This record gives sequence, structure tokens and C-alpha cells, in this order.
Amino acid sequence: MNVERCGIRQRDGVAVADPATTWAMLADLPLAELVAVGDYFVRVYRPGYGRRNVGRPSHATIADLERTVSLGRWRGQPRLECALRLIREDSWSPKESAVRVELVAAGLPEPVLNVDLFDVEGSFIACPDMVYPEYRVAVEYQGEMHNETYAEDIERVERLRAAGWIVIQVTKVLLARPRELVRRVERDLRARGWRG
Repeated sequence: MNVERCGIRQRDGVAVADPATTWAMLADLPLAELVAVGDYFVRVYRPGYGRRNVGRPSHATIADLERTVSLGRWRGQPRLECALRLIREDSWSPKESAVRVELVAAGLPEPVLNVDLFDVEGSFIACPDMVYPEYRVAVEYQGEMHNETYAEDIERVERLRAAGWIVIQVTKVLLARPRELVRRVERDLRARGWRG
């Protein structure tokens, strides 16, 4: 490792690579995983309905990642540069990142991430993982950790549907079939007027 490129931080008295350097050293990961790690490091904890950790500092910024990649030839440099174009501050989980990478790589428009939606009276409806506001299409990743919030998740989806949203629910089974995932999202976007 080239020490001129390696950002160092002290953690409990131990010198460790900073988040941007750590991310760059992970360039051998598959693209979706590399994006997910980057998304985690740069996540901004914004205010919103019922959100926790508001104002918590990010581990790094997108500018930090860009600066680190620009310092020299990393193993996997082309993948790092590709991942940089896909990293976002508002992704909340690795699976959300993976779904978004599949959709964007297939040529679908990029969804807006984790925005609070309200009805016409101003009452909170939900904060879906991904939305296409212009088309009123939402994409929700339903992981196995959602077993504990199963009833709440169903109610959230039903509130969205009652407000006129199409909701595509993604599980690990669907994510493992990316062409089908893309087909479903594209079908619903086209049904709402997207022309490609």
C-alpha cells in the first residue's frame, strides 16, 4: 500500500485507515457491494418523520471518496470510478443500494431515496426506500429483518396504495432475479407514463 494515499485516523489509540481509504481498498468487491459500502460511509442523517440519529456525522463524504480515488492508481481503479458515480447520501441499507444499482444499470431512471410522503391534508403516509415521484411508483425492499415489523410494513404499503401509489415489493428472491426486478419496475413506470 502506498502510504501517501492512505488516510490514517486514530481509533482508541490505534492507527487505522480512514473510511475513504478503507473503501478504496475494497475495490475487488462486486459493484453493488462497493456502492453499498460507499453509501453507508457517506449517509447523511437528515431530519424527517420519526427518524433516528438526526445530525449524526457521516463517516466520510462523497468528496472524500473522490479525493482518495484521485490520489493514484488503486487496484480496481475503473470499478472505484464507476461506483463513485452511483454512491448516494440517502441510501439506508445494502439491499436498497443493490436494488438501485440494478435499476440504474438497466437504464431505468434513478429513483429518489427515502423521502417522506404526505397526503393532500399533510398527514404522513410513509417513507419508502425508493420513489419515482413523477410517476407515483415506489420500490420497497422487504428484508427478513422486517419479520418483526411485518404488520407495520403491510400497513405502510396499504397507505401508499390508498394514496394512489404503485408499490413494488422486493425480496431477496426477486433481487436474485434482476431481469425480473427490472421488468416489473419498468412495466409500472410505463403504465404511469414513463417513455424511456
